[in-house]
Amino acid sequence: MKLFIFTWYPVILAFICMLYSITLGILGREQEALYSAHWPGTILLFAIAIRQRRTT
Repeated sequence: MKLFIFTWYPVILAFICMLYSITLGILGREQEALYSAHWPGTILLFAIAIRQRRTT
């Protein structure tokens, strides 16, 4: 379980952020939803960049 979470934590975190953005949009808070809609992509891009820099 620990290996799974360590491997997939960026995807899990991005999915939670996406659900947060969708929830804000459903509740009618469109500005906040648009702002937080960029978080999942940013999280995934940083995860890719960090993993490419690892030497192990």
